[in-house]
Amino acid sequence: MNTSPRPSIADQAAARVVREARVAAGLSQEALAEAAGLHRTYISLLERSRRSPSLSTLDAIGRALCFEPSKIYRLITDALEHIE
Repeated sequence: MNTSPRPSIADQAAARVVREARVAAGLSQEALAEAAGLHRTYISLLERSRRSPSLSTLDAIGRALCFEPSKIYRLITDALEHIE
């Protein structure tokens, strides 16, 4: 029996955006984690909606992907519209 709570829609949107942006940048999870100053397993957990990213974490990931600070938040907001 799975007792873990269902990820929030916001967590699902963040997971999708991080995964798609990482793949588009040609980075492995490990490379993104290193560039963002995060642990390699955290990126995996984040991409599977097993962790909720803080604003500072999203900022670090965005900077590692060479995004303007607001771009990752805008992408997540856009992704929210496509998750049911």
